[in-house]
Amino acid sequence: MDKHAKNAARAGFTLVELLLVIAILGVLAAGVVMNFGGVAGDARANATRDSIRSIETAAAAYEVRVGRYPNSVEDLKSSADGMRPLLDPKKPTQDGWGNEFQLRVVDGGFLEVRSAGADGSMNTDDDITNRGK
Repeated sequence: MDKHAKNAARAGFTLVELLLVIAILGVLAAGVVMNFGGVAGDARANATRDSIRSIETAAAAYEVRVGRYPNSVEDLKSSADGMRPLLDPKKPTQDGWGNEFQLRVVDGGFLEVRSAGADGSMNTDDDITNRGK
């Protein structure tokens, strides 16, 4: 066997080398997933906060028009007294997880807009409101 034939026989990767590279790539992929796994949840929470601000603004305008706060988001999407709706009736008004918002008057006249958050249950620790959190 000449020198070129020996080099041609050793030209590939061994099984151990391939397994080592696959293991390293797996560890790197796991690190990427761990770092970016919470990004979708953060985006949903931020979108929910933006929706709450829009609902809060529309509810304030509704209160000026009608003299009271709306009972639900649907009140903001319907036309009252021949005036155009304050929120677009064609656009969905759900939080980032597909839950409906809850409106209620608290603390002597303050309108609270509440999202159930990721767990879908109202009045739990992950709720998002216009009062903080």
